[in-house]
Amino acid sequence: MDTLTPLRPLCRLDDLPDGEAVALDAMLPDGEENLIVLRHGDGVRAWINVCPHAGRRLDWAPGKFLITRGTLVCAVHGASFRTDDGCCVGGPCRGDSLRAVPLTIEDGEVWLVAG
Repeated sequence: MDTLTPLRPLCRLDDLPDGEAVALDAMLPDGEENLIVLRHGDGVRAWINVCPHAGRRLDWAPGKFLITRGTLVCAVHGASFRTDDGCCVGGPCRGDSLRAVPLTIEDGEVWLVAG
């Protein structure tokens, strides 16, 4: 059975606005990356902040993301990604997905997880 091992804390859950996405820099096993971190209540999801269509960041201004009707919208070409799984459901990269980054929450802290 594979187990996930926490790497390091990313932030506190309380620092993330509920229902919104923020950009955070993180050191991952492959190097430093900018992440999209999205909180829904007590849950958090994260993806690498790179659109699979053009390889550019999704934020329309540094750290600012457009979320509408359950989708995260890329500022460059309007690709729309479901906030529950990162799959593109509209735009030039339909069917592709954002690259997920596993997280866990322990004692109110959001942790990066290694596989």
